[in-house]
Amino acid sequence: MEIYLVRHGAAYEKEEDPERHLNSGGVNQCHLTGKALKRLDIQLDLIVSSPKARARQTAEIIAEEVGYLRGDIKVTETLEPTALTKDTITYLNDLADVERIMLAGHLPLLGHLASELLVNTPQISFYFEPSAVCYINTEQPHTFSGDFRWFLTPEHLGIIAQGSDT
Repeated sequence: MEIYLVRHGAAYEKEEDPERHLNSGGVNQCHLTGKALKRLDIQLDLIVSSPKARARQTAEIIAEEVGYLRGDIKVTETLEPTALTKDTITYLNDLADVERIMLAGHLPLLGHLASELLVNTPQISFYFEPSAVCYINTEQPHTFSGDFRWFLTPEHLGIIAQGSDT
């Protein structure tokens, strides 16, 4: 299973927007992330998002950029910021027919999940900037023996998105 972990784009602070929607910078980041994934020829079988507004918006914008149907995005509480990694891994294991999946979520979950998928411990937590993407390939999520393929920051993704085709 190819797993693309994506942290939501930059969002308003809770005082400005209690639901914490993406701010204009976050919307732009997500468009660049989606464009970069398209340029990298990332094909997705499934996009799954946390139910929080900022993650849903991130998933929707990236879906639009990569040509994934917005209405096919799944939502799960197992991608909430404080969800247990074991619940997220169980969710992934139930998707046996999915080969390429993008998960739009939050810290600290995404950092712990990356660690669990690679080395079976949440002790080595990855830090994700808003809109960063981590690609892990694993035979089965529950085996905790994934291969770390790459990690792209928003800066990297912006360069890829705006690169020339020649």
